[in-house]
Amino acid sequence: MRPILLFTLLLMTLGAQAAIYKWVDKDGKVHYSDTPVENSTQVEFKENTENQINLPPPVVREPTTPAKEEPKALYKLSITSPSEEETIRDNNGNITVIGSISPDLATDHVLVLLMDGKVVSPPQASPVFNLENVDRGEHKFEIKALAQNGKQLASTPPRTIFLHRASVHAIPRATPLGGN
Repeated sequence: MRPILLFTLLLMTLGAQAAIYKWVDKDGKVHYSDTPVENSTQVEFKENTENQINLPPPVVREPTTPAKEEPKALYKLSITSPSEEETIRDNNGNITVIGSISPDLATDHVLVLLMDGKVVSPPQASPVFNLENVDRGEHKFEIKALAQNGKQLASTPPRTIFLHRASVHAIPRATPLGGN
């Protein structure tokens, strides 16, 4: 079966060699076609009519000195309080997050506090953040140092804390003994 298929494919490729025919119509216009017409002649192409592209050799350029970049402010940020997985008990939902930064923050850089991946404080220079009325439960905090254009310069690892707030439950009134 394979030899027959191979032989058929070879015959088809021989027939795929397309010839080009040239003829001139009654108005003197020259036409070309892949099918012969009356008074047409087959055109033979020379080898030098094939497209040949000569690419210029690659140009080796000397390495240029990079433009002076603004020195990066490398900050070391950490959250000093509350500690990892600390439980805070506050019925008003107040939390104070305290961070430390080294070296001191540049005048054109700011700090923001993120709680559960969302910014919860306006940009400020101080690493002390006071939050009020935080919902009870588990929260992850991060402090990020940002440049004026919003580029992140440093970040603390996420810090998980748990906030407990007392909830007020309705206490059923006691019924007097033997009474209504």
